Amino acid sequence: MNPLLEIRDVSLSYHTVSGETRALSHISFHLMPGEFLAVVGPSGCGKSTLLNLICGLLPTEEGTILMNGTPPLPGDPRIGYMLQKDHLLEWRTIYRNVILGLEIRKELTPQKLSCVEEMLKTYGLDKFRNAHPSQLSGGMRQRAALIRTLALKPELLLLDEPFSALDYQTRLNVSDDIGRILKQEHKPAILVTHDISEAISMADRVVILSARPAHVTRIVPISLSLKDRTPFASRSAPEFKSYFNLIWKELNQHD
Repeated sequence: MNPLLEIRDVSLSYHTVSGETRALSHISFHLMPGEFLAVVGPSGCGKSTLLNLICGLLPTEEGTILMNGTPPLPGDPRIGYMLQKDHLLEWRTIYRNVILGLEIRKELTPQKLSCVEEMLKTYGLDKFRNAHPSQLSGGMRQRAALIRTLALKPELLLLDEPFSALDYQTRLNVSDDIGRILKQEHKPAILVTHDISEAISMADRVVILSARPAHVTRIVPISLSLKDRTPFASRSAPEFKSYFNLIWKELNQHD
């Protein structure tokens, strides 16, 4: 089976009047179809920059990024991007927020609208379809943002700390919900997070980055002895603590 996404020896520097700042240095890894990858690293090491490169918002200076053999372009329809904030529009209802992407792309087809209806029902937002974002909890807003992204049928989902603004209990519940949703939808994803526990609980592999200029120090495959692995259940797995200590040590060793 060929990788869905290949990152080959990618480097990037930021250029200003005062000089050059090296952000990423020779990053290489791949993502297989159906795989969930988490990326962790020190604050400011370039994790979000990496996602911007993957989705084509930033050009690579060195190296290659290929998705199914072709480089991503800005606004690439193959890639869905879920940011730290939900960016729901207050003047639109939840339903009209969820179909916004389809509206912009002029893809309001009966088939895709039917899919939206199904997701609203499946993920508990149907009864809130006529509500406005300020009337919903943070977790419900993130579910709406995810449905808006999935409605476009991306082949790859990028998640840039989408739970960071939520309180701890809501964060656990929403990460569990979204993990289940992505598993049901068979969506490969890359999650950027500062939370080691979140990375272990959700990912098939964890990519560890060093401090800036970021390079890959280690890639840790996650294998938990659970019959029905969910993000919440993963935290109780016997191997969880060992993975946490390994990644914590790796991050501090290279910080």
